[in-house]
Amino acid sequence: MIWGWLYQESGRISELFAWHLGLSTLPVIIGLLLAIPLGWLARHLGLFQAAFLGGAGLLYTIPSLALFVLLPLVLGTRILDPLNVVVALTLYSLALLVRTVSDGLGAVPPAVLQAASAMGYRPAARFLLVELPLAVPVIAAGLRVAVVSNVSIVSVAALVGTPQLGLLFTQGLQLHFLTPIIVGIVLCVLLAALLDGLVQLLANRLTPWQRKGP
Repeated sequence: MIWGWLYQESGRISELFAWHLGLSTLPVIIGLLLAIPLGWLARHLGLFQAAFLGGAGLLYTIPSLALFVLLPLVLGTRILDPLNVVVALTLYSLALLVRTVSDGLGAVPPAVLQAASAMGYRPAARFLLVELPLAVPVIAAGLRVAVVSNVSIVSVAALVGTPQLGLLFTQGLQLHFLTPIIVGIVLCVLLAALLDGLVQLLANRLTPWQRKGP
């Protein structure tokens, strides 16, 4: 570990960390916003629910590097455009979260929904104020998987030159220099742990009824 290199490159490392943070979290937020209506739709497809969720899950099987290379052709962007990474990781997040949202909504007891309807909740209000809040623990579990997976997958985008911590890996390999690789691994692990804890904290805030007593 060369501490002098770490000090000299601290500005660039901070910039790459900020890129990595943005490219890891923005797709999860977009994916969640898309997954909520799609997960609700899946719950109401009856016999086609399994096929719908299976089709959505197939998005996750597309190799990330292939997606990073193909998306510029589809979107008309440059190969280095971070938009390609955002779109690719949004697809992966969506693949994970559609099933999670569907499972979360399915975990709400029917008796609770009947009680809400009996109290005068209209369908939209019942979904937003009753079903969705009660599904938060299950959705949060999926979010934790999605955000940690994104922190790892973003690194692959270094192979097409997108700025983020993965560039430290390619730099270390090209120069046969271990320090950037170690720094990149440590920062990726710290970022994943930070985001995982943040999602857990947010879920706890949104579900106060689940907190254990003293």
